[in-house]
Amino acid sequence: MPEWDTVRLDFDDDVATLTVDRPDRLNALNVETLHALREAISEAESENARVLVLTGAGEKAFIAGADISHMQDLSVAEAQEYAELGHEIADMLEAFPGPVIAAMNGYTFGGGCEFALACDFRVASEDAVIGQTEIDLGIIPGWGGTQRLTRLVGDELARRLIFFGERIDAQDAHEIGLVGEIVAHDQIDSHVAEMAADLAERPAFALQAAKEALNQAHEGTQSAGLRYERRLWSSLFGTHDQREGMAAFLDDREPDFE
Repeated sequence: MPEWDTVRLDFDDDVATLTVDRPDRLNALNVETLHALREAISEAESENARVLVLTGAGEKAFIAGADISHMQDLSVAEAQEYAELGHEIADMLEAFPGPVIAAMNGYTFGGGCEFALACDFRVASEDAVIGQTEIDLGIIPGWGGTQRLTRLVGDELARRLIFFGERIDAQDAHEIGLVGEIVAHDQIDSHVAEMAADLAERPAFALQAAKEALNQAHEGTQSAGLRYERRLWSSLFGTHDQREGMAAFLDDREPDFE
């Protein structure tokens, strides 16, 4: 198993937990950490993890944003390269072949918020504070925030959060649909672990197909998305999990998925 200085990747059966481990810097994303994240996500996929959890080390932060000291003097070309790296990681989270859960256990700003937006589920601790805060730096979200936030909370709310750089608490984030649920700060790890274990027991091919179809809903027209859904749905027939799931239903027993 590869090792990195700023990222940890741990496995518990079919669940991989990816932890940004820079608590002294509130888990801010420097270039080293971004490269480590990219490698760790690939490693989790190559190890056939069914569920991926993304979180941050320490008691204060999930991911408090990108490395401002690195960004300060970038040229346009260098900024483009940096943006592409962040986009690549967000895209990897979004396309990971199983559910990805963001365990937002504290400050979730800038690039950290953008990575959370790329996950399938966002679970926030009651202490979490969330924001696309780039406007205060004279820039805009550059790792997908303008697109994913708009689709999640709607156009005007996204504009308010991005134009004003608002920092909102977990309750407000839940009310606008930015996070799916809030849990006590000292229970977030156990709650997400239980959630991930539950997901890992479900049929992997069906989960992957569902995720691809749901992601496709944000691409192109509805009619194209419906055609894509039909293809994915029919492709599951003949798999072990489809046969087993339906047989178990008809036999009134628990299914034994692969």
